Amino acid sequence: MNLARLDLNLVVALRALLEERNVTRAGQRIGLSQPAMSAALARLRRHFDDELLSRVGGHYELTALGQVLLDRTSTAYDVLERLFASQADFDPAKETREFRLVASDYAVAVFGTEFARVVHDEAPGIRLRFSQTPTTVVDDTATLLSATDGLFMPHGVISGFPATDLYDDRWVFLVADGHPDVGEQLTRQDLAHLPWVTYQRTYDAPAVRQLGMLGIEPQVEVSVDSFQSLPLLVAGTRRIALVQARLARLLAPITAVRAMEPPYEAVPLREAMWWHPVHTHDAAHIWLRETAARVGATLPQAG
Repeated sequence: MNLARLDLNLVVALRALLEERNVTRAGQRIGLSQPAMSAALARLRRHFDDELLSRVGGHYELTALGQVLLDRTSTAYDVLERLFASQADFDPAKETREFRLVASDYAVAVFGTEFARVVHDEAPGIRLRFSQTPTTVVDDTATLLSATDGLFMPHGVISGFPATDLYDDRWVFLVADGHPDVGEQLTRQDLAHLPWVTYQRTYDAPAVRQLGMLGIEPQVEVSVDSFQSLPLLVAGTRRIALVQARLARLLAPITAVRAMEPPYEAVPLREAMWWHPVHTHDAAHIWLRETAARVGATLPQAG
C-alpha cells in the first residue's frame, strides 16, 4: 500500500459510514451529498475488496471486515485529527480549548486538584476533562493514548510510550481501627489470610506483583473502580487494602482506618504523565506537560 496515493478524506467517510451504517445519514454527518457519499463508499469497497456494508432487509449491517475496521478507523481518525490540530505556538493566557486526560481518582485527588488550580490561574480559557482509567489500559494503551491528551499512571504498568515524571509516592496498607486480628505491625501471614478490597486489576501494580514472588496470593473479597472507596470498604471490617500514602493521608480525617507499613520492601510509586508520540512536538501539549511536571515538583513529600 502506498499511503501517498490515498485520499485521507476517505478516513472521514469510512468512519461516518461504519458508525451510521447508512449512506444518507453518513453524508449529512460530514456535509456530503448522497451521490458523493455513494461514490466514496464505492471507492472504499474497491480499496478493501469488501462490501463493508451489506443490505439485510431494509437496513445495512457491517460485514466482518467492516466490524474490524470500526474501531481501527475511530483510532486512526483521532490520531489524524490531533496531528493536524498541532500548533507551532501556544499562548496559554489567550487560548481556548479542552484537554482530555485519563486518570484514576487517586491521581485526580492528590495531583489533579492542584494541577487544575494552576491551569485556571495561568490559562483561564483552558478546560480540563478527566476520565476514569479503563481496565483495558494495559491491553490497548495505544488506542487509549491516541484518543486523549494525556494519561496519568505510575511507571511499571505500561511502557513503550513517552512520559514525564510528576511525583513520587509509596504504598501503605489500610486496616480498620481496632482490627481484631492485626497488632502493631502487619505480617505476611496477615496479607495471606485476611480478605482484601482492591482497585480494579490490582495485579498490575508492581507492589502487588511482588507478593507473588513471596508466595502470597491476595484473597480478594471486594473489587472497585475507585481508590477513594477503599478506606470506606475497609472501615469496620476485617478487610485490608493497599493504597497510596498520599491518598491515605488525604482521607485519614474522614475514615476510621489506620495506615500500616507493608511487611516487605514495597517498590515505590512514581506517577508520570504519558502521551501519544503524535503530541511530542505540539506546542500546546508541551505546555501541558511542562505545567504538569512543574506542579508535581511542588507537591510535598509523601508521608
